[in-house]
Amino acid sequence: MQTKSLAGELLAEFVGTMVLMLFGLGVVASVVLFQKGIPGEIVNGGVTNINIAWGLAVTMGIYIAGKTTGAHLNPAVTVTLAAFRGFPWGKVAPYVIAQTAGAFVAAAIVYLNYRPAFQAFDPGLAKTASIFATVPAFPTDMASGWIDQILGTALLLLMILAVTDETNQPPGSNLGALMVGLIVVAIGMSFGTMHGYAINPARDFGPRLFTLVAGFQNTGFETGVYIVPIVAPILGGLLGAAVYDLAIRRYLPK
Repeated sequence: MQTKSLAGELLAEFVGTMVLMLFGLGVVASVVLFQKGIPGEIVNGGVTNINIAWGLAVTMGIYIAGKTTGAHLNPAVTVTLAAFRGFPWGKVAPYVIAQTAGAFVAAAIVYLNYRPAFQAFDPGLAKTASIFATVPAFPTDMASGWIDQILGTALLLLMILAVTDETNQPPGSNLGALMVGLIVVAIGMSFGTMHGYAINPARDFGPRLFTLVAGFQNTGFETGVYIVPIVAPILGGLLGAAVYDLAIRRYLPK
């Protein structure tokens, strides 16, 4: 019988996040790069494709890491579980690093795969950094970005805790991953336009760091907008968990 080790947990978080991000960044690249104007006049869907694929991406990542770690795949989830569900604080930083590294590597793989399309669509890499990291719809109104990310991640953690609570009405264990994916789809469709619904600091910072290393322009590091999808999801996750525990969990039959 094998016992879990921290190294195994970190590897599961790394690979699970990488798989999640491969599908998620891959669909954004597919939609953005293959618009009219690319040879062949390919039009590959739009925002609906992106929202559905991101939800499926989360589902796939959970199936990868779920048995080993519960599939956090998101620093906001890790911090929230440490604050509200007894996850060891000593593991928080290693988990966050593994998640961010997985997202960084996924961004590099997606860029390598789509490099000819990048060269055709944006040879100077001046307008495609947003494929990898979120961009605010209203850059001069940062308050809206904070509200958007706090709200979206609060909903994410509120619903994750609801569907995984054995004292509530959780789906069967084989449906839990799908339900979390559907939660992400719903958040994307409802709140995905103001700031790109990062709702995951690793999802945003890892690929954004890759764009800086790879020589993209307008990465967000110049203006400081990268701070919002790092800090706001953590605050939102804590808020969502507090709402669930105070308004729902405390009244559930034991």
